[in-house]
Amino acid sequence: MAEITAQLVKQLRDMTGAGMIECRKALVEANGDYSEAQVILRKRGLATAAKKASRSAKEGLIGLSVSADATSGLLVEVNCETDFVAKTGDFLALVEEIKQIILTNKPADAASLLALPSVSDPAVNVEGLLKAKIAKVGENMQVPRFAAIQAAGTLGTYTHPGSKLVVIVDVTTKNGATRDKPEFRELLQDLAMQVAAADPKFLRREDVTEDFIAKEKEIQRARALAEGKPEKIVDKVVEGRMSKFYEEVCLLDQPFIKENSLTITQLLAGKGKQLADEIGVAGYLRYKVGETAAAEEPAAE
Repeated sequence: MAEITAQLVKQLRDMTGAGMIECRKALVEANGDYSEAQVILRKRGLATAAKKASRSAKEGLIGLSVSADATSGLLVEVNCETDFVAKTGDFLALVEEIKQIILTNKPADAASLLALPSVSDPAVNVEGLLKAKIAKVGENMQVPRFAAIQAAGTLGTYTHPGSKLVVIVDVTTKNGATRDKPEFRELLQDLAMQVAAADPKFLRREDVTEDFIAKEKEIQRARALAEGKPEKIVDKVVEGRMSKFYEEVCLLDQPFIKENSLTITQLLAGKGKQLADEIGVAGYLRYKVGETAAAEEPAAE
């Protein structure tokens, strides 16, 4: 039988993340064959991961990447079960590796991402990488979503402490020189913070879907009737309240969080005048940890 040295056991442990005892057992079973021992541990790790795959993973981090010229960006959500694990070096390294894989390979969606080779071990795909981490840490881990943005203008970002809420906002100008001015850099940050704090669902009124409007009108109509408003004026009450509704859900209609006497549209106009430019918002991304898991939960009966 081949000699199982402490160095070989440690090497296998560093590669797989499995415990020392499990690594020694695998090497003994593989008669000292390092590659075969990895296969044995993966098989055991896959079985361990499968047991944990059904457990809810609502914690984690949002990974952020923005190009040096602020013209392209990426958000990716990586979930685990506890905040404790989300703060570990291993989990942070996992988020960084997944960001790199997405940026390099540009997968179409989260399902496509799972089939791509990992960076740390190209012989293992992302799905295998996650399962190895699950086996090592003992918590379920998932990558439920990611989104890339190619800027029409310049990207600004906001990361809430702990990286559980991250925003990218795409702000346009007519004059390329504007993007280097301090006032514009401040505006980028302010708009990203606005999206983080006020959580708009749409950029502008024209973007609000018919279904979303119909549902809100139904809610406001029922509310007006419950308040005892006469049937003949209910429709007018509903229309009046819809203006407030747009202020809540549309970024450009929202009051500016630093000065609520200004809407975001007015803020942009004012900054444009100050900088002698035309400034607009082309779009934004807002990711908060756990939103996907919450959306997938069955409604309470």
